[in-house]
Amino acid sequence: MRLYDTARQGVFPLEAGPLVTLYSCGITPYDAAHLGHAFVYLSFDVLKRRLRDSGHEARCVRNVTDVDDDMLRKARELGVNYLDLAAQEMSKFERDMQMINLLPVFAEPRATGAIPEILTLIGRTFDAGFAYEVDGSVYFEVSKFPDFGQVSHESRASMLELAATHGGRPDDPRKRDPLDFVLWQPSLEDEPYWESRWGAGRPGWHIECSALALRELGETIDVHGGGRDLAFPHHECEAAQSEAVTGKPFVKHWMHVGLVGLDGIKMSKSLGNLVFVDELVRRSEPSVVRLALLDQHYREDWEWRDELLLKAQSRLATWRSTQTTGRASSVLEDVRSAIDDDLNAPEALRAIDDAAHAGAGVTSAAALLGITL
Repeated sequence: MRLYDTARQGVFPLEAGPLVTLYSCGITPYDAAHLGHAFVYLSFDVLKRRLRDSGHEARCVRNVTDVDDDMLRKARELGVNYLDLAAQEMSKFERDMQMINLLPVFAEPRATGAIPEILTLIGRTFDAGFAYEVDGSVYFEVSKFPDFGQVSHESRASMLELAATHGGRPDDPRKRDPLDFVLWQPSLEDEPYWESRWGAGRPGWHIECSALALRELGETIDVHGGGRDLAFPHHECEAAQSEAVTGKPFVKHWMHVGLVGLDGIKMSKSLGNLVFVDELVRRSEPSVVRLALLDQHYREDWEWRDELLLKAQSRLATWRSTQTTGRASSVLEDVRSAIDDDLNAPEALRAIDDAAHAGAGVTSAAALLGITL
């Protein structure tokens, strides 16, 4: 199998042993997960299915960011406890992911369940000389880490712009460098807090994923990723703080998934231009929704159109109409080859189309893609 690695900016063999470790950044459950989220987790699901098909144990961890700025702001607006809000939205999320036939993940740890590990990791970062404290806030000092930028390859100007967009507060006067990022911060009066050697407070966003990934999967992960918009600042900061402490490569392959748009604009909770899995399932069966998503290459940005659902419905009907013949095994190999070529799901679908139109059975090939005929 060959996968694109964002850090090396090319397609490289996935060199792994019998156990392949995967970490997919999960949702911040303050609102309903949309089709863009589903596309990310479906892409990891395809990878996981093929790895297991080829004899590997694929261990996938998908975290839950249940305490951060967005989570607490939404809970404040609604007048509810942030953990109650997380539980409500996670229930919807799990239901939606089951509907499109995602395999269960190995673990789905929550940030609030790893506060001791987070504090230990911040302490190690601080003690190693990569962090500093000002007024109860602890920051990672990016100038001390020469490889900062190795994941995203963004310019400094772009980093500053992206940091501001994603809550990095480059204008914080307490920072030694505008790109320094927070590891620990004092909590506001109505926010949850935990005691630490720097005072009562709560963790920053990036340190949560590092602590969970290191705890669940070890110091070097085979494949780590999420939506393309996480490359900076989230994954860049994760890599810096993790490698600063362990001295080892944090990730072998950074896998970033394209963004899904609607009406010419990226789907965003803040803009409200969203399409939801449960909404589509009310209009068609879940396998059709999964097929519509599989028809997009995981690395490409794309836009949702209702015609994609109609195309998937027609495709599924054709597949189901075929009769099993001796050609079924060769179709399966074609699908395997397509997935091994940087998760080329659209090419895998075309291979099944060709076999189905020729009257060959495609049940096993479809099953590898998570489609039950």
